[in-house]
Amino acid sequence: MPYSEHGSDAVNPSNTRGPVLVFIGLAVLVALWSLRSSPPHAARPTAGELVIAFGDSLVEGVGASTGRDIVSLLSARVGVPIVNAGRSGDTTGTALARLDSAVLSRRPRVVIVVLGGNDFLRRIPHDVTFANLDAIVDRIRERGAAVILVGLSFGVLTDTYGDGYEDLARRTSSGLVPDILAGILGQPDLMADHIHPNDRGYRMMADRIEPALRELLK
Repeated sequence: MPYSEHGSDAVNPSNTRGPVLVFIGLAVLVALWSLRSSPPHAARPTAGELVIAFGDSLVEGVGASTGRDIVSLLSARVGVPIVNAGRSGDTTGTALARLDSAVLSRRPRVVIVVLGGNDFLRRIPHDVTFANLDAIVDRIRERGAAVILVGLSFGVLTDTYGDGYEDLARRTSSGLVPDILAGILGQPDLMADHIHPNDRGYRMMADRIEPALRELLK
């Protein structure tokens, strides 16, 4: 029988198309996952003058020695004054009520926002918390300032807070420092009490915020 170039050893293109399409599909999924898993980066500021940290007792520095809170640590590291606009006990609602006087009236250029912990402790509905945060971030961004949103995580099996911070950051072109208390909360050697870090804990928080802040100060 004459030899045929289309014999049994020939490759049928239709037999390879399926694996190739599967490989391409997996590559696309991996790329999308990588993009989603990387924290959002903040749009650069277009106006304003001051760097302001706005939030609750974690910004105020409850539990830290003098000069060892995250605002003092960050200011010393980056060589720029940072206004401490933290107030112990603030929820997202009470923070929104004082946004004008504490932040917007001061011509902000970069605002570090640390809020949500007291909402969780007081069982304020999740939708209310993130509606308030949305309003806070939107109003800051409308002034041309950049926002670094500092996230918190609660829960083991589900974490709607962490997802909420990430969605808000992406939607508003804000930077995100996720799960700021990871590895700190619940560790006796890093906590001043059951809620607030000690000097070592605040130093770890500053380590996590510093790169995002430096990027905006270039």
